[in-house]
Amino acid sequence: MNGIDRRSCLGRLAAGGLAAAGVTAVAPEPVEAAGEPAIEIVNGAEHAWVINDKTFPINPKISNCPNSEPNRNYSMAHLLAEMKVHGIARTVISHVCYYGTDNSYSSHCVKTHPDKLAAIGLLVGHRLHRPGDPENPGRLERLMKRDALVGLRLSPIYDRDRVWMNDPVSYPLWKKAEQLGAVFNIFLAPHQIGQVADMARRFPGVKIVIDHFAMIDITRPDSEGIDQILALEKLPNVYIRTSLHNPSQQKIPFRDMWPYLRKVYDTFGPRRMIYANFYELLIMKDLVPFFSAEDKRWILGKTARSVYRFGKK
Repeated sequence: MNGIDRRSCLGRLAAGGLAAAGVTAVAPEPVEAAGEPAIEIVNGAEHAWVINDKTFPINPKISNCPNSEPNRNYSMAHLLAEMKVHGIARTVISHVCYYGTDNSYSSHCVKTHPDKLAAIGLLVGHRLHRPGDPENPGRLERLMKRDALVGLRLSPIYDRDRVWMNDPVSYPLWKKAEQLGAVFNIFLAPHQIGQVADMARRFPGVKIVIDHFAMIDITRPDSEGIDQILALEKLPNVYIRTSLHNPSQQKIPFRDMWPYLRKVYDTFGPRRMIYANFYELLIMKDLVPFFSAEDKRWILGKTARSVYRFGKK
Protein backbone atom coordinates (compact mmCIF):
# COMPACT_ATOMS: atom_id res chain seq x y z
CA MET A 1 0.00 0.00 0.00
CA ASN A 2 1.60 3.29 -1.05
CA GLY A 3 1.59 6.53 0.94
CA ILE A 4 -1.22 8.09 -1.12
CA ASP A 5 -3.48 5.09 -0.50
CA ARG A 6 -2.72 5.24 3.21
CA ARG A 7 -3.54 8.92 3.46
CA SER A 8 -6.73 8.42 1.44
CA CYS A 9 -7.91 5.59 3.68
CA LEU A 10 -7.00 7.51 6.79
CA GLY A 11 -8.89 10.52 5.53
CA ARG A 12 -12.01 8.45 4.96
CA LEU A 13 -11.79 7.06 8.47
CA ALA A 14 -11.30 10.49 9.98
CA ALA A 15 -14.27 11.77 7.99
CA GLY A 16 -16.49 9.13 9.53
CA GLY A 17 -16.36 6.44 6.88
CA LEU A 18 -15.83 3.66 9.42
CA ALA A 19 -18.59 1.46 8.10
CA ALA A 20 -17.16 1.60 4.60
CA ALA A 21 -13.83 0.48 6.02
CA GLY A 22 -15.44 -2.46 7.80
CA VAL A 23 -15.20 -0.98 11.29
CA THR A 24 -17.97 -1.41 13.81
CA ALA A 25 -18.51 1.87 15.61
CA VAL A 26 -17.30 1.79 19.19
CA ALA A 27 -17.16 4.31 21.98
CA PRO A 28 -13.57 4.18 23.21
CA GLU A 29 -12.48 6.10 26.25
CA PRO A 30 -11.20 9.57 25.41
CA VAL A 31 -7.45 9.89 25.25
CA GLU A 32 -7.49 12.75 27.76
CA ALA A 33 -9.38 11.95 30.93
CA ALA A 34 -11.10 14.86 32.66
CA GLY A 35 -8.61 17.09 34.43
CA GLU A 36 -5.57 15.24 33.03
CA PRO A 37 -3.00 16.63 30.57
CA ALA A 38 -3.07 15.55 26.94
CA ILE A 39 -0.99 12.57 25.90
CA GLU A 40 2.45 13.24 24.47
CA ILE A 41 2.35 11.13 21.33
CA VAL A 42 5.55 9.56 20.01
CA ASN A 43 5.61 7.93 16.58
CA GLY A 44 7.93 4.97 16.99
CA ALA A 45 8.97 4.48 13.36
CA GLU A 46 9.23 6.56 10.21
CA HIS A 47 11.81 6.60 7.45
CA ALA A 48 13.34 9.80 6.09
CA TRP A 49 15.22 10.53 2.87
CA VAL A 50 15.80 13.13 0.19
CA ILE A 51 16.42 12.65 -3.52
CA ASN A 52 18.63 14.70 -5.84
CA ASP A 53 20.43 16.18 -2.86
CA LYS A 54 24.20 16.51 -3.21
CA THR A 55 24.69 16.73 0.54
CA PHE A 56 22.86 13.45 1.21
CA PRO A 57 23.19 11.41 -2.00
CA ILE A 58 21.57 8.01 -2.39
CA ASN A 59 24.23 5.58 -3.59
CA PRO A 60 22.92 2.17 -4.79
CA LYS A 61 26.41 0.74 -4.32
CA ILE A 62 26.08 0.93 -0.52
CA SER A 63 22.30 0.55 -0.31
CA ASN A 64 21.04 -2.65 1.22
CA CYS A 65 17.97 -2.46 -1.04
CA PRO A 66 19.68 -1.50 -4.33
CA ASN A 67 16.74 -2.58 -6.46
CA SER A 68 14.42 -0.16 -4.71
CA GLU A 69 14.95 3.56 -5.21
CA PRO A 70 12.59 6.37 -4.18
CA ASN A 71 11.02 8.73 -6.70
CA ARG A 72 9.94 11.38 -4.20
CA ASN A 73 11.19 13.00 -1.01
CA TYR A 74 10.14 11.87 2.45
CA SER A 75 12.19 14.50 4.18
CA MET A 76 12.73 15.86 7.66
CA ALA A 77 10.51 18.79 6.75
CA HIS A 78 7.78 16.37 5.69
CA LEU A 79 8.05 14.46 8.97
CA LEU A 80 7.77 17.67 10.98
CA ALA A 81 4.74 18.77 8.95
CA GLU A 82 3.02 15.41 9.45
CA MET A 83 3.79 15.55 13.17
CA LYS A 84 2.09 18.93 13.36
CA VAL A 85 -0.96 17.69 11.45
CA HIS A 86 -1.38 14.63 13.68
CA GLY A 87 -0.48 16.26 16.99
CA ILE A 88 2.64 14.12 17.42
CA ALA A 89 5.34 15.49 19.71
CA ARG A 90 8.27 13.26 18.73
CA THR A 91 9.21 10.71 16.07
CA VAL A 92 11.80 7.93 15.86
CA ILE A 93 13.50 7.71 12.47
CA SER A 94 14.39 4.22 11.31
CA HIS A 95 17.30 4.88 8.95
CA VAL A 96 16.15 3.91 5.49
CA CYS A 97 17.75 1.14 3.44
CA TYR A 98 18.39 3.48 0.48
CA TYR A 99 21.37 5.01 2.29
CA GLY A 100 22.85 1.76 3.62
CA THR A 101 25.64 2.41 6.11
CA ASP A 102 25.66 6.14 5.34
CA ASN A 103 23.68 7.34 8.34
CA SER A 104 24.40 11.02 7.72
CA TYR A 105 20.87 12.11 6.83
CA SER A 106 19.37 10.55 9.95
CA SER A 107 22.14 12.17 11.96
CA HIS A 108 21.40 15.52 10.34
CA CYS A 109 17.72 15.18 11.26
CA VAL A 110 18.29 14.44 14.93
CA LYS A 111 21.01 17.06 15.34
CA THR A 112 18.73 19.66 13.76
CA HIS A 113 15.71 18.78 15.92
CA PRO A 114 17.06 16.80 18.90
CA ASP A 115 13.97 17.33 21.05
CA LYS A 116 11.59 16.17 18.32
CA LEU A 117 13.53 13.43 16.52
CA ALA A 118 15.57 10.38 17.49
CA ALA A 119 17.00 7.79 15.10
CA ILE A 120 18.29 4.26 14.82
CA GLY A 121 20.90 3.51 12.16
CA LEU A 122 22.12 0.75 9.87
CA LEU A 123 25.53 -0.86 10.25
CA VAL A 124 25.42 -4.65 10.26
CA GLY A 125 23.70 -7.30 8.15
CA HIS A 126 22.58 -7.87 4.58
CA ARG A 127 24.77 -5.81 2.20
CA LEU A 128 26.11 -3.87 5.21
CA HIS A 129 29.15 -4.56 7.40
CA ARG A 130 29.62 -8.24 8.15
CA PRO A 131 28.52 -9.23 11.68
CA GLY A 132 31.99 -10.38 12.69
CA ASP A 133 33.82 -7.26 11.58
CA PRO A 134 35.97 -6.21 14.57
CA GLU A 135 35.34 -2.55 13.72
CA ASN A 136 31.60 -2.84 14.48
CA PRO A 137 31.75 -1.90 18.18
CA GLY A 138 33.73 1.23 17.32
CA ARG A 139 31.34 2.07 14.51
CA LEU A 140 28.39 1.81 16.90
CA GLU A 141 30.10 4.04 19.44
CA ARG A 142 30.78 6.69 16.81
CA LEU A 143 27.23 6.42 15.51
CA MET A 144 25.86 7.13 18.97
CA LYS A 145 28.41 9.59 20.37
CA ARG A 146 29.35 11.51 17.24
CA ASP A 147 26.25 11.13 15.08
CA ALA A 148 23.69 11.28 17.94
CA LEU A 149 21.75 8.14 17.01
CA VAL A 150 20.30 5.91 19.73
CA GLY A 151 20.92 2.44 18.31
CA LEU A 152 20.54 0.18 15.29
CA ARG A 153 18.04 -1.65 13.20
CA LEU A 154 19.11 -5.24 12.56
CA SER A 155 17.31 -7.04 9.72
CA PRO A 156 18.05 -10.76 9.74
CA ILE A 157 14.85 -11.21 7.73
CA TYR A 158 16.95 -10.59 4.61
CA ASP A 159 19.13 -13.58 5.55
CA ARG A 160 16.42 -16.13 6.25
CA ASP A 161 18.67 -19.15 5.71
CA ARG A 162 21.71 -17.76 7.51
CA VAL A 163 22.23 -17.32 11.25
CA TRP A 164 24.28 -14.29 12.24
CA MET A 165 22.33 -12.27 14.78
CA ASN A 166 23.20 -14.53 17.72
CA ASP A 167 26.40 -15.97 16.29
CA PRO A 168 29.23 -15.43 18.81
CA VAL A 169 30.93 -13.16 16.28
CA SER A 170 28.15 -10.65 17.06
CA TYR A 171 28.79 -10.64 20.82
CA PRO A 172 31.30 -7.73 20.79
CA LEU A 173 28.76 -5.49 19.04
CA TRP A 174 26.06 -6.36 21.57
CA LYS A 175 28.44 -5.93 24.50
CA LYS A 176 29.27 -2.42 23.26
CA ALA A 177 25.55 -1.75 22.77
CA GLU A 178 24.94 -2.73 26.38
CA GLN A 179 27.70 -0.39 27.56
CA LEU A 180 26.24 2.48 25.53
CA GLY A 181 22.59 1.84 26.41
CA ALA A 182 21.69 1.25 22.77
CA VAL A 183 18.33 0.21 21.37
CA PHE A 184 18.18 -2.51 18.72
CA ASN A 185 15.08 -2.69 16.55
CA ILE A 186 14.84 -6.16 14.99
CA PHE A 187 13.17 -6.83 11.64
CA LEU A 188 12.94 -10.60 11.37
CA ALA A 189 10.89 -13.64 10.40
CA PRO A 190 9.13 -15.87 12.96
CA HIS A 191 11.67 -18.69 12.72
CA GLN A 192 14.38 -16.22 13.82
CA ILE A 193 12.68 -15.20 17.08
CA GLY A 194 14.75 -17.71 19.03
CA GLN A 195 17.86 -15.76 18.06
CA VAL A 196 16.36 -12.64 19.67
CA ALA A 197 15.55 -14.56 22.83
CA ASP A 198 19.13 -15.80 23.03
CA MET A 199 20.62 -12.31 22.71
CA ALA A 200 18.07 -10.70 25.02
CA ARG A 201 19.13 -13.14 27.75
CA ARG A 202 22.85 -12.66 27.10
CA PHE A 203 22.67 -8.86 26.93
CA PRO A 204 19.83 -7.67 29.17
CA GLY A 205 21.09 -4.09 29.02
CA VAL A 206 20.17 -3.80 25.34
CA LYS A 207 16.58 -2.72 24.76
CA ILE A 208 15.10 -4.73 21.88
CA VAL A 209 12.07 -3.70 19.84
CA ILE A 210 10.39 -6.29 17.61
CA ASP A 211 9.29 -4.67 14.36
CA HIS A 212 6.18 -5.53 12.32
CA PHE A 213 5.03 -8.42 14.55
CA ALA A 214 7.99 -10.41 13.20
CA MET A 215 6.16 -10.60 9.86
CA ILE A 216 3.95 -13.42 11.08
CA ASP A 217 1.74 -15.16 8.53
CA ILE A 218 -1.71 -14.88 10.08
CA THR A 219 -3.02 -17.64 7.80
CA ARG A 220 -0.72 -20.10 9.59
CA PRO A 221 -1.26 -21.65 13.04
CA ASP A 222 -0.52 -19.40 16.04
CA SER A 223 2.24 -21.80 17.06
CA GLU A 224 4.20 -20.71 13.98
CA GLY A 225 3.81 -17.01 14.63
CA ILE A 226 2.19 -15.03 17.43
CA ASP A 227 2.88 -17.67 20.08
CA GLN A 228 6.61 -17.31 19.45
CA ILE A 229 6.37 -13.56 19.92
CA LEU A 230 4.40 -13.98 23.15
CA ALA A 231 7.12 -16.30 24.50
CA LEU A 232 9.45 -13.26 24.60
CA GLU A 233 7.36 -11.70 27.39
CA LYS A 234 9.58 -13.24 30.09
CA LEU A 235 12.49 -11.14 28.78
CA PRO A 236 11.93 -7.65 30.25
CA ASN A 237 14.20 -5.87 27.75
CA VAL A 238 11.98 -6.89 24.79
CA TYR A 239 9.27 -4.53 23.47
CA ILE A 240 6.74 -4.91 20.66
CA ARG A 241 6.06 -2.31 18.00
CA THR A 242 2.38 -2.19 17.12
CA SER A 243 2.74 -1.71 13.34
CA LEU A 244 -0.09 -3.78 11.88
CA HIS A 245 0.11 -3.20 8.15
CA ASN A 246 2.73 -5.74 7.07
CA PRO A 247 1.17 -8.90 8.52
CA SER A 248 -2.36 -7.72 7.71
CA GLN A 249 -4.15 -8.98 4.62
CA GLN A 250 -6.70 -6.19 4.75
CA LYS A 251 -6.77 -2.45 4.16
CA ILE A 252 -6.78 0.17 6.90
CA PRO A 253 -7.73 -0.26 9.77
CA PHE A 254 -6.14 -3.76 9.44
CA ARG A 255 -8.90 -5.30 11.49
CA ASP A 256 -7.64 -8.86 10.91
CA MET A 257 -4.62 -7.96 13.07
CA TRP A 258 -6.64 -6.77 16.05
CA PRO A 259 -6.87 -10.24 17.69
CA TYR A 260 -3.08 -10.48 17.53
CA LEU A 261 -2.74 -6.97 18.92
CA ARG A 262 -5.00 -8.06 21.78
CA LYS A 263 -2.81 -11.09 22.48
CA VAL A 264 0.28 -8.86 22.69
CA TYR A 265 -1.60 -6.38 24.91
CA ASP A 266 -2.81 -9.13 27.26
CA THR A 267 0.66 -10.68 27.47
CA PHE A 268 3.11 -7.76 27.45
CA GLY A 269 0.89 -4.96 28.70
CA PRO A 270 0.89 -1.35 27.46
CA ARG A 271 4.25 -0.49 29.02
CA ARG A 272 6.03 -2.74 26.53
CA MET A 273 4.09 -1.69 23.42
CA ILE A 274 5.17 1.10 21.06
CA TYR A 275 2.87 2.75 18.53
CA ALA A 276 4.32 3.59 15.08
CA ASN A 277 3.41 5.06 11.67
CA PHE A 278 1.38 8.22 11.10
CA TYR A 279 -1.42 6.41 9.31
CA GLU A 280 -1.95 3.99 12.22
CA LEU A 281 -2.42 6.67 14.88
CA LEU A 282 -6.19 6.85 14.45
CA ILE A 283 -6.42 3.08 14.81
CA MET A 284 -4.52 3.04 18.10
CA LYS A 285 -6.01 6.23 19.49
CA ASP A 286 -9.68 5.98 18.55
CA LEU A 287 -10.64 2.63 17.02
CA VAL A 288 -9.13 -0.21 19.07
CA PRO A 289 -11.79 -0.81 21.76
CA PHE A 290 -9.75 -2.55 24.46
CA PHE A 291 -7.24 0.17 25.39
CA SER A 292 -8.00 2.30 28.43
CA ALA A 293 -7.03 5.97 28.59
CA GLU A 294 -4.01 5.05 30.73
CA ASP A 295 -3.05 2.27 28.30
CA LYS A 296 -2.97 4.83 25.50
CA ARG A 297 -0.65 7.09 27.46
CA TRP A 298 1.92 4.30 27.43
CA ILE A 299 1.32 2.79 23.99
CA LEU A 300 1.13 6.15 22.22
CA GLY A 301 4.06 7.78 23.93
CA LYS A 302 5.39 6.90 27.37
CA THR A 303 6.81 3.51 26.39
CA ALA A 304 8.71 5.00 23.46
CA ARG A 305 10.04 7.78 25.68
CA SER A 306 11.33 5.12 28.09
CA VAL A 307 13.13 3.28 25.27
CA TYR A 308 14.45 5.97 22.89
CA ARG A 309 16.43 8.99 24.06
CA PHE A 310 15.49 12.43 22.78
CA GLY A 311 17.24 15.71 23.42
CA LYS A 312 20.78 16.97 23.03
CA LYS A 313 23.40 14.22 23.31
